[in-house]
Amino acid sequence: MKKRFVLLDRDGTIIKDKHYLSDPDLVELLPGALQGLKMMQASGFGLAVLTNQSGIGRGYFDESSVLACNERLQDILQAEGVMIQGFFYCPHTPEDGCDCRKPAPGLMRQAAKSLGFDPRDAVMIGDKEADIGVGRHSGAVSILVRTGKGASHEDRCRGLADYIVNDLVEAGERVQKIAQSERK
Repeated sequence: MKKRFVLLDRDGTIIKDKHYLSDPDLVELLPGALQGLKMMQASGFGLAVLTNQSGIGRGYFDESSVLACNERLQDILQAEGVMIQGFFYCPHTPEDGCDCRKPAPGLMRQAAKSLGFDPRDAVMIGDKEADIGVGRHSGAVSILVRTGKGASHEDRCRGLADYIVNDLVEAGERVQKIAQSERK
């Protein structure tokens, strides 16, 4: 059986967006995030995070701050039985023109190579047009959540996102339906 993954944006999708988060003590799950992630995991999908972290490139904080925040998130989730199998981040600013800054597909390719999955068999979930863009560029199913900046990005994502849902619980329900349809 092929390996399937749900790739999730971090800030505004799983955790509250604290605007250039660099303090692991400020990592706070969004309502419904834990339940939604559990649903996705129970559906047989692995979980990974793809996140733009331009605060590194802008000199606001260093990579160790991003790693500490990711580790804190992993600890919170792992204590509840949810395992993120990989964290992938872009440290560049938009002006750097890299291929790893969402909506470019570089982070998705990194995750696919590291975790051994085909992006066309994946689901990308996020709260911004850039998240939906990486899903579209990679051939993944894309889901916009209205948490974080999602509600303000909804109009421009209509027609781009495969699904638009309120939160990770509804995204989890959608992932369950995707998993069920493939078993038939």
